[in-house]
Formats: sequence, C-alpha cells, structure tokens
Amino acid sequence: MSTLNRPKSPHSSSTIKSGEKEESFWDKFSTLGRKKGTKEVQKVQEEGKHAIDSPGSPSQIDIPPEDYALRDHEQRTVIDPQSMSDPEVIKLQRILIDWINDELAEQRIIVQRIDEDMYDGQVLHKLWEKLTGKKLDVLEVTQSEEGQRQKLNIVLNAVNHTLGFHQKIPKWSVESVHTKNIVAILHLLVALVRHFRAPVRLPENVFVKVIIAQKNGILLNAQKFQEQITSEYDDVGMRCEKDAFDTLFDCAPDKLAVVKKSLITFVNKHLSKLNFEINDLNSDFKDGVYLCLLMGLLGGFFVPLHEFHLTPQDTEQMVANVGFSFDLMQDAGLPKPKARPEDIVNMDLKSTLRVLYSLFTTFRNYA
Repeated sequence: MSTLNRPKSPHSSSTIKSGEKEESFWDKFSTLGRKKGTKEVQKVQEEGKHAIDSPGSPSQIDIPPEDYALRDHEQRTVIDPQSMSDPEVIKLQRILIDWINDELAEQRIIVQRIDEDMYDGQVLHKLWEKLTGKKLDVLEVTQSEEGQRQKLNIVLNAVNHTLGFHQKIPKWSVESVHTKNIVAILHLLVALVRHFRAPVRLPENVFVKVIIAQKNGILLNAQKFQEQITSEYDDVGMRCEKDAFDTLFDCAPDKLAVVKKSLITFVNKHLSKLNFEINDLNSDFKDGVYLCLLMGLLGGFFVPLHEFHLTPQDTEQMVANVGFSFDLMQDAGLPKPKARPEDIVNMDLKSTLRVLYSLFTTFRNYA
C-alpha cells in the first residue's frame, strides 16, 4: 500500500497487466527441478495436471513433503491462475479497487492489488470507518505478524457485525484474508459493496476456478471446482437516477421538512390504533417492526407476530423484517420498492422516504 495525494482514483494500470504471462499453478513446484531429474519433474507435473483437469476424479501426486509448503493433513485453497486472466474477474477487481480508492481518496490511500493491500486489515479498517462513519478502537499500524492478525480479527469482527453475520458463517476469515486468499477477499469486498449500495455496477455471475490441495504424508491430492463470486442482482445497485427526493435534498431542504412532517402525521394516524408513535423517520423504521405493523393496518389484515421479529436482536433480523414488509407491500398491490432492505436498516433517509411516500400516495385516503 502506498499513499499519494490524488483527488480521484485512476484506473490503476499496475493492478492487473493483461499482457503479462501468468505463472502456471504448477510453476510453483519449480523447486523440484533442483532436486530431481528433468524426466521425473515432467512426470510429476503431468500427473498433477491430470488431477486438476479431471473434475470429480482426484488423483494422487507423489511429491515429497519437503518440496511443498503444506504440513501433513493440511488443506489449502488457491485460485487457479487461469481465472486471474478471465476478463470478468479482471473487471471485477478493477471496479473494487477503484471503489476503495474513491472512498479513501481524502486519506490519500491508494490500493493497487487486492491481495497485497488488504491482508493486514489496515485498509479494511479505514474503509469500514469511512462507510459507517464510526471509529474503531484499534492500533493504526502494526508491523508484527501477530499484531496484524490481532488487528485484522478486531476489524473483521466489526465488519461481520455490520454485515449481519451473527449466525451465518461468512466466506472469509482472519486466516484466509491474512494469507492473501484472493477468493475470500473478493467475497468480503463484494459483500461490502452490496451492503452499502456502493455507486458501482458489479459484473454479474463472476466465477473463479478454485484448487483445493491437501497433503497426506508423501501424497498431494488436488481438486478443482468453480466458485461463484457475484450473482444476478434484481436491484439497480447504483444511485444514479435522480428523483424528486434527490431534488428536495439538494435544492429545497425547507420543503423536505414539510414532506417529512406530512409522512410522520400519516404514519402516526395509523400506528396510533396500536398505541404506537414514531418521531424520527431516519431511525424508527430501521428494524422493520413498524413497517410490518403499518402494512397490516393499511392493508386491512392481521400480520402474525411469528412471521417477523418483534424485538430484532441483530442486523440480520432487521433486514429480514424489512424484507418481509416489502413482501406485504407487493401482496397489497404496490410495486416492488426500489430501495433494498439493507438501505432502510442502514438508515438511508432517502430510501425510507421513498418507501413511505409510496404508501402515502396509495393509502392517504384510507381511514
């Protein structure tokens, strides 16, 4: 990682050079050439390639333990170097790098390579603080490997909490990130982009080939499979199309206050039937409870309490609540909200106003 004064991130040409020759996975065994005869080395490489190119039929490769970095019974996952030259993988990395650099431009932080610049937790620490607007009590810089792992553990705990990974297991860990596992780091960054609805468009259905190698005594077993990094997204994922609320925020804050007051009056008119009242549009809807109850009142139906979390304990349950309220809206004949559940949970005021205004225009004459 390097620091330079720049107003906006350029497309870093040093990130991925398509003209460079990619190092073969089996080139990593080059130390064999210094210990064995040429014919024996070629035999080992041919057997290894056969194991990789035969899906569902793993072969055993006769490689002495001293010639490979794995400990006995240790398993390691690495990306197939051929995947790194895939145009969609290259595009995904470039978009993620530019997004990080844009977010951290004011701090003069430039990321050039995802694996080399994200592994110690320092950039991730700054990125999390920028996205959440919070401060994390952790050392700014740590040089020792143990210190890096401790910092990374604290940062990832904060990130996982923000992303709602309380019961589900994320596709990354301290070990995988610190060992520069690019697949794990890609999963992590894509999750951040999606959660915070970054103003970027990710390429959809990006897959990488992953190799799992495991050593058993003097034998090395290798298998190859495909892992999906991005999927198809039914929301735009970009804040590019301006609407009336963008105009209100940018040009008419006095009129915005009037709109907010009208929406609060509308909501309380109905929630008062259950002896509830809201005061802050930005925070009172973040857990989704009032949205679920409001939809039952407006739609004229009872919402079973077991269908949502009445007292959500974490972000995951809040997102589930808001998603459930969106389903109720569609059941009532409303169009699918343009906002995502995560936007409401993250207290994105514009998204909350858009959802409530849709309810207001549909049910404002409903007693």
